[in-house]
Parts: sequence; C-alpha cells; structure tokens
Amino acid sequence: MPIIQVKVKPGSFKDEISIDENNQWLIKIREKPIDGAANEYLIKFLSKELKVKKSDIVIEKGLTSQFKKIELNVSDEYFNSLHAQFKK
Repeated sequence: MPIIQVKVKPGSFKDEISIDENNQWLIKIREKPIDGAANEYLIKFLSKELKVKKSDIVIEKGLTSQFKKIELNVSDEYFNSLHAQFKK
C-alpha cells in the first residue's frame, strides 16, 4: 500500500491535486481547517478524485499539520497511473 507525503492547503479558492517536479503532492481544498473539517473533506475529495473508497484512504500522520502522510489502499500499478495523471 503506497504512502504519499502531501502538503495540504486548506481554504483555497478551488479543489486541486498536483505533483511537482520533486514528486511532492500538493492538494488544495476549499474547506477551512476548523475542528478537523479539512481532514474529513480531504478524504472525501481524494476518494472522489482518485476513484477509491473513503475507507481506503488513511491519514497516517499530520492530523493537525499541513504536511501529512496518507496511506492509500490501492495496487502499485493503480498508484503509478494516478501519479502520472497528476504530475505536472
């Protein structure tokens, strides 16, 4: 199960996923970081965009930080296709 290092920017103008040239995932979400609402929204957003169940996405580390470790319960092959899709 792949684990990704993510920088989350809550309170953004729009929802967006990108991967920069250093393979750093950047996820912008509209939800504000109040009482865990941004984390819940992040999981829903990732579920929709990555086409996986919410239960297949686990925030391993960083519940109160912009920088998170997220475990995705997907195959390596599927993860590689996702990586290619969002890489800039």
